Parts: sequence; C-alpha cells; structure tokens
Amino acid sequence: MRLVDILHMNSGSGDSNSSYANNSLFTKIVMQKAAPLVKRTIKGMANQDKFFDRCFMIADLGCSSGMNTLLLASDIIKTVHEACQENNRKTPQFQVCLNDLFGNDFNNLFKLLPNFYKTLRKDMGEKFGSCFVSAFPGSFYERLFPNESLHLVHSSYSVHWLSQVPEGLENNKQNIYIAKTSPLDVLQAYGKQFQTDFTKFLQLRSEELVHDGRMVIVFQSRSSLDPTNDECSTLWELLTMSLLELLKEGLVLESDINSFNLPFYFPHGDELRRIIEEDGSFSLDDMDIFEVDWDQHDIECNNRGKKTTKSIRAVTETLFTSHFGNSIIDMLFKKFEKKLADYLATKKTRHLCVVISLIKK
Repeated sequence: MRLVDILHMNSGSGDSNSSYANNSLFTKIVMQKAAPLVKRTIKGMANQDKFFDRCFMIADLGCSSGMNTLLLASDIIKTVHEACQENNRKTPQFQVCLNDLFGNDFNNLFKLLPNFYKTLRKDMGEKFGSCFVSAFPGSFYERLFPNESLHLVHSSYSVHWLSQVPEGLENNKQNIYIAKTSPLDVLQAYGKQFQTDFTKFLQLRSEELVHDGRMVIVFQSRSSLDPTNDECSTLWELLTMSLLELLKEGLVLESDINSFNLPFYFPHGDELRRIIEEDGSFSLDDMDIFEVDWDQHDIECNNRGKKTTKSIRAVTETLFTSHFGNSIIDMLFKKFEKKLADYLATKKTRHLCVVISLIKK
C-alpha cells in the first residue's frame, strides 16, 4: 500500500485519548517560537500592491487537525491586518487553503470553523471583511493549486515526511530508522530521498506561488552533520528496543521489523541551503534556529514520558498498525513510555528546529 494512503495523524477530538488534536502541544510550542519569522515575512510583503489588493491567498501544507491549524491561520490574518494598517492599506479578503493527505481528519477542523469565524470577527471588528476556509486534500509532492494562485505558503513540521520509504534499506536490520548501527548506505539513502522530495516540493510550489510570493517552512533539524546523533535518533531507537522486546516475547516477527522503516528525515541547515541553491526556484530570505525541550509538556504535567509517548503515538500509530497490526500497539507504546521515562530521568533532551523564509524568484 502506498504511503499516501496510510499516513495521517490520529483522528478524533474531545475524549479521544490518542488523537493528534489532543496531543499536539509540542507542535504548538514550535509554532509559537517560529512566529516572529512568519511576522517578519508578512511585514516584508506589505509594500507591494499585488499581495494585498484583492484576496490574500494562504496555503497551510500538512495542516493536520485541531486548534493549532486555525491558530496559525488566525495569526497570519491578524499580522496581515496589522501590516495593512501600518501602510494605510485596506485589509484584503482572505482565502485559507488547508492541505493534508486524504486520511486527515478534516471533519474535526470543519467543526471548529464556526467558533474560528466568530472569534475572528470579535478580534478584528465587523468591518474586517471576509475570510474563506477550504480543504485541499492531497500530497504536497504533487500539484495542489492553480498556477500563480498563492501569496503565502506555510508548512510546519511536515516537510520532513518523505514521499516514500527510501529504497535500499535492506541492510538496516533490527532498526526502524537511521540508528548508530545503521550502515552508511542507509544514511545516504535517506539523505538522497529527502533531496529528491524537497527539490520536487520547491519546484511545485514555485509554479503555484505568484512572483515574489513567500514560503515559510518549519523543520525539525539537527545540529550535527551526523544524522545518527542523539537529538535525531534517541526516540526511534527507544521505539526499536520496544519492538525487539515484543520479538523476544514472540509477538512480532523479525522479518516484519527488518522490513519496516519510518519515512521521514531531519535535515541539517546546510543541507537545506544547498538544496534551495541548487534548485534555484527560490531565494533564501531569512532563517531562524531554535531549540525546544521535547519533554517540556511532560515536565509541566509532572509525568515524564507520558505526554511525549502520546504525541509520538498520535503521529506514528497508523504506520505501525498498517505493518504490524492492531494487537501489539498498546503494548508497544507502554514499553516505549517506560523506556522513555527512564531515559528522561537522567538525560536532558532537545529538538533543534529550523524555520526558513523563501521568496519565489
């Protein structure tokens, strides 16, 4: 089965314990830290009539579901409104285009829209104008929008997902991602797949953005050129150890573990610069780098490992289920939570994030 048909964040809301909507505090923290660059990008567009003269077209790629999605849209709209006021311009109408794969829980987003519109009118005033929100399901490694139809593209913690599991990972035995024991050709295969996918992503978006249109992308990144360093591999090595325990207990097959690899890649900032420069569709206008404690929400609720485990499960469960079946999932993440709690008791761990602002040439 194709990855595009499997991958989606866990759906649901309310009392859905493992839903992405209820376990996305970490990505909200990342969005908040990336917000200053988003605002700088929008303010840099304010002196050009073509952006704000009619309807300002925004696309959020890999939007997932839950309040984070609409919070981002609201922040962008308010920043455009402020920029227009500062430059004595009339605030335009807005079209917000929400994109994710076909299995995404768009219905949960739609249920949030009445309150989103109500809050927007309250915050911006009745004379604010119109805002239209639509869903555009599909892979962002394919065309999504008409030629030169977008003014601003945003994507947070999504473009590290690859279009497919890299080829040539047969030697990555008893690993589910890049690990310290992975052969060099496995590391190279992941890096090659990311370069292919990100180059295609840039080329597709360059067709959909107007000239001088902007694109802001937030990545999980790494500080080391070595993709096997702890900040990238620890979580997934702990998950691998949990799977290997299930193997010893006779609950999974070794062949199933050896044939399973996670389809994402966390690029170094130098890789991003090189790919952007080699592709040539965009110029790199701005870049911020910041760190986030990936157990910060565990610390806040005084329960190390539990919240992080729920977040990881919300993001990856569909992949594990499609390959290993439903029966082991609860046991797998219970083991993972215990290993993660033990690890966090002695180690301080952080994610490095990179946010870039691009201008279409």
